[in-house]
Formats: sequence, C-alpha cells, structure tokens
Amino acid sequence: MTPPDAPGRCVPVIIGAGPAGLAAAQTLAAHGLRPVLLDEAPAVGGQIYRQAPPGMRRDARALYGFDARQARAAHQLGERLADLADYRPQTLVWDIQDRTVHFQSPTGLDSLTFSHLILATGATDRTLPFPGWLLPGVFTLGGAQVALKYQGCVIGQTVVLAGTGPLLYLVAWQYAKAGVRVRAVLDSSRFLDQVRAVPGLAASPGLLAKGLWYVGGLRARGIPVHTGARLVTARGDARVQSLVWEARAGDAATRRETPCDAIGFAYGLRSETQLASLLGCAFQFDERSRAWLPVLDDMGRTSRPGVYAAGDGAGIEGAEAAGIRGRQAALALLADAGHAPDPQSIQRCGRRRKRLAGVRRALEQAFPCPQDWAAQADDTLVICRCEEITAGEIRRVARETGAQDINRVKALTRVGMGRCQGRMCGMAAAEIVAQAAGVDLRAVGCLRSQPPVKPLVMGLAPAPQPWESTGEADDD
Repeated sequence: MTPPDAPGRCVPVIIGAGPAGLAAAQTLAAHGLRPVLLDEAPAVGGQIYRQAPPGMRRDARALYGFDARQARAAHQLGERLADLADYRPQTLVWDIQDRTVHFQSPTGLDSLTFSHLILATGATDRTLPFPGWLLPGVFTLGGAQVALKYQGCVIGQTVVLAGTGPLLYLVAWQYAKAGVRVRAVLDSSRFLDQVRAVPGLAASPGLLAKGLWYVGGLRARGIPVHTGARLVTARGDARVQSLVWEARAGDAATRRETPCDAIGFAYGLRSETQLASLLGCAFQFDERSRAWLPVLDDMGRTSRPGVYAAGDGAGIEGAEAAGIRGRQAALALLADAGHAPDPQSIQRCGRRRKRLAGVRRALEQAFPCPQDWAAQADDTLVICRCEEITAGEIRRVARETGAQDINRVKALTRVGMGRCQGRMCGMAAAEIVAQAAGVDLRAVGCLRSQPPVKPLVMGLAPAPQPWESTGEADDD
C-alpha cells in the first residue's frame, strides 16, 4: 500500500459516479487535478441517487425518500462535472490490465492509461434463490427500484417484497407511494435481532428515525410487515400468481400463501469487486457480511500501488459513508502523488467514518444474512440461472470430488461462467459448497474474475429509448 514507483504526470481515473466517485472527483478537482470519471449510467448518482430519464418528471421525495436533498445535491454536482472532470457516462469498464483501463462507450471500444485509479464500483443485490425464482415477475429489490426510478414503471400491481435489509423497507415505501398494492413485506431477520440493534443505531438518530418512519408508514397503509419469514416457493404458470412463505416464531412455523403478480427480493447488498480482482488486489474474508473484500488501509489504499477502493464496492456502509470514503481515497491519492492534502480534512473524514462504522455494525446485527439458507435449499433449486446449475449438482461435485474451493467447483460445474460471471450466483454457490463440504464459508474462497466482467455489445446500433420515440413526458 505504497505510492506508485513510476514518476510522471498524475492521470487519475475514477470508475463509478455514485456518492463515492463524485466525492473523489470533487476532492481531486479542488486540489487542481482533473480526473477521468467513467460511469456505466447515463447520468450521475449511482444506484441510490439514480436519475430519471430526460423529460420524465418524478416527485423526488417519492423516489428518494428522506434522501431527496442528498440526491438533488448529487445531481447538481453532476451538472458541474464538466468543470471538474473528464466525465464519460454510458461507459462500461470491462477489463483492467497493468495501468490500462479497457472500456466500451457509445463510440465503441477504447482504453486509457492511468497513473492512479479509484474504484468506486458500488454494490448489487445479494440473491439467495428460492423455488420459483425464475418465473416471470420475480425481480431483485434493486431491479424493482431501477424500474421505478429510471423507467417510470413498476414490476406489478400487487407485489410482495421480501428478503432483509434497509433497502427492503425503502422499496416497499416507494412502491406504496407509487400506488402499488404491496401485499406483504417479508423480512427474514427476527424482530429480536432488530431490537438488539437499537442501542447501536441510536448513534445515528436520523437513520433510526427514518427506519421507524418507513415501517410505521407501511403499517399505517395497512401493509403487513412480517419478521422471521422464509420464502417457500413462488407459484404460477406464465408468470407469478402467488408466493408461499412461512412465518417463524421460535421453533414453530406457520405456512401461508399470498396472491401477487410480482415479487421483489434480496438479502442485503454485495460489493462489486470484480475489477479489484482483475487487478490482483489482495482480499480478506469479512465475517459480518460473509463476503470477500479488498484489503485496504484506513484511507482506502489497496495492496496494489496507486489503486484505491471507496464506497460500497469496498464494503457496504451506506451512502454517507461512501462519500466519506471517496474523499479519503482522493486525499490518499493526492498524498501519494506528491500533493499536500489538508491534514484537518483527513482527520475529519476519519472521525466521521469511525462514527458511522458502529452504525453499520448495528445494521448488520439487525438484518443478518440467513445462515440456514443453504441447508434448506432443495437439490432441484437452480442456483446459476445462466448455466442452469442446481444446488444438487454443486453438492454432488463437492461431495464426490472433495472440491471445496469455489473456483474448482466452477471448473467442474460451470457455475458462475455465464453472462453474469458469478455476480448473481457466486455467493449462493459458495454457501452451498460450504454446507455440502461441511466447512466454514471462508474455506471456500471467492470466485476469480475474468474479462469481460460484463457482457459487451458488438456491432449493434443503440436502440431508441421509449421517451425518444413517443416524445411524451411522465407528469406524475
């Protein structure tokens, strides 16, 4: 975790224009540098502050809840990016080798060389499959939120939202505000987990108040909220028609069936770490999130000189912490490049980050990932939908060959070799291997990333967007 050995002009590149990437770009610009900012989305904000398309007028409070002010600030910063950075939207980074970033933009494939790199790649849903999850009408919570924020539509008219984590309650509230009939909110965490986490959450009274307000708002609308819930199966022919689930209280379980035409589910978030893996950064297992994360120092330096990680791509800590980590990574970059960042800025970031770390631990205590999921997954359950690999196939290979490393299991089964490159199925597959082999999840390891980390478009003209073809704006 030392500065690059090669001297020369500082050419910083930032990947991701969410809270972390924007904070990093703003910090570097304030010190006279002009970073290159690469982002997949057509506009800044990341997933949490994702913007509606041009011409689509949406109520900011309905889209972003209590974070509407922060969302507006991020969007306004994006309007000034031309003065701060070489901002390149709709740009997919698909590989990084040595000091070269390879990407696809609206003009085609290209690459650029960097002196320093900040990875602000964000996070995606953690999916733990359940029977029927491949039926049309089943989405992740993040996918349901993208439909609402960016496409101006909803996943269904009568929906069930399930899983665990703060995002579950936010999406439920957003859908209720959009006029959707939310039939139930099913949280796998127990009420006792949430009660025990209250003292830790009290360090952030605003966050605790928001959570209580969302839950209270749902209940006031007559939306049932169940804790200790387990998804049994989604039923339907051409699409989802109902969800069977269990309400657990101690050792007792009551099975219920809720009619619906769509389901959104996720068990918290997982960090996007594929690019850090391609760079050969060192990783370590994080017990709290049950995930492998880049090894970082207090300022976000990775084990690769000149490479930094910030935001949820370095560990799930939320939007406020992501912004702080983006500033820390930028300050570390400045110091490593021979500039002189303000020591007081470094100290302020450290103090705020330390305060938020306790809150994050409390959230993980309140919404733990269900550790009994793998034991209850039936052999016929499809884990990898790209390659149609079932839990039974993964278990058979682990038991018959003795393979415990997830990359060995990948080679023998093709799990994680499909379009998503393990981004959707990798964590679930690792849980199945650990359960089948009778080992700790740490012993299974993490999937090694391969380029391209996401599918590339080859030789196709961009499709017209709905709002471009109709010329009509959404007045909601």
